[in-house]
Amino acid sequence: MNKNIKLAVAGAIFAAASAAQAGIIIPAGDWTLDISGNVNSYSNWTKFSGTSGIKGAIADANTTGLRSTNTMSTGLLPNFLSVAGSTRQNDLDVTFLISINPGSFSSTAGSGGSKEEHRQAFLTFGDKSWGTVKIGKDLGIYASDAILNDMTLLGVGSGGGTRADSTSTTTLGRIGTGFQYADWKTQIAYTTPNFSGFQATVGLTQAWDLRTSDSTLSLAGNSSRGGASTAYEGKASYSFSANDVTGKIWVSGLSQQVKAGANNERDAWSADIGANVNVAGLGLTGYYYAGEGTGTTFMFQDGYTAAGKKRDVDGGYVQATYVLPTKTKVGVSWGQSNLDKNGTESVANLIKSNEMWTVGAYHPLTKHLNLVAEYNDVKSESQGNTEGKTRTGSLGAILFF
Repeated sequence: MNKNIKLAVAGAIFAAASAAQAGIIIPAGDWTLDISGNVNSYSNWTKFSGTSGIKGAIADANTTGLRSTNTMSTGLLPNFLSVAGSTRQNDLDVTFLISINPGSFSSTAGSGGSKEEHRQAFLTFGDKSWGTVKIGKDLGIYASDAILNDMTLLGVGSGGGTRADSTSTTTLGRIGTGFQYADWKTQIAYTTPNFSGFQATVGLTQAWDLRTSDSTLSLAGNSSRGGASTAYEGKASYSFSANDVTGKIWVSGLSQQVKAGANNERDAWSADIGANVNVAGLGLTGYYYAGEGTGTTFMFQDGYTAAGKKRDVDGGYVQATYVLPTKTKVGVSWGQSNLDKNGTESVANLIKSNEMWTVGAYHPLTKHLNLVAEYNDVKSESQGNTEGKTRTGSLGAILFF
């Protein structure tokens, strides 16, 4: 299984006893193969209220006129099937990982099922004495710790009633209501050895184009060639443990030039800071980010005006979890993502903030199978101060192997 997902399972969501630490191990000549993954599905009950049609809203009143829906879908994680291999050759640790990621939703009889993604295809080489180089497609560097410490990672979060359709593989979790999406990006990255808990990663990653949630806006000069330049990303973290206390502090950032406004190349950036502390079954997480031109929810969404002017963004989330004597982990979290207007521009129907409260319970029925119950209350406010709201309850399960 993806190492990042394993760490999230073990350290951020469930008790260690419930975490799947390895998949199916197969010796194969010089290689050791690891076949692993997860399967998950949820039933989601959503009620809508407020204004519809806010551009960039996560909680948008249902435009079909329905005030409530029931959907069946995967959660924030799609179903994963990963094949990884590792070997030691010429004093180098060499690995690869390839995954396929199908959703589980279909809305029409005979449609054949939902969308499928291919989120990972990368290789690594290195040695513990000098570090590791990664080449290929994997989770982005900036904001990756934000999503890996989000308790909705193994649940649903927002989007259970609005993204559960044949065009979406997953829900949103807390993406856009507390952090920007790290996404799955082609990259060349270097990670240092672990120096007594300190570790850093720097990389060149695939640049993204500008995108807008308002089809009436035209971002002049925006091309489809992947931004104006390579994106630069990096992060540094320090993990610590003392007696029953464990934790992690991290910072990360992203910088990229984009094409915006009369073919001009403009700089955009985001940076964050976060911390997670665990003691005696209690887990606490705090996170904050800020940027210019990088937009909200998905990277570079609505980050610029039609005239090519930057919009400021910021947000964050706080989270508390506790493991009960039954090994059930319960948690509550709140987060918000904000998008500021540039000067006096008139964009009354554009998103101003997306906010979400989450209450969840995650119970390890077996070592690998976890039952999940969540309630998510989302509010989206426009620049003109109109609001849309969704309230979603979800029940389901996720299995790791």
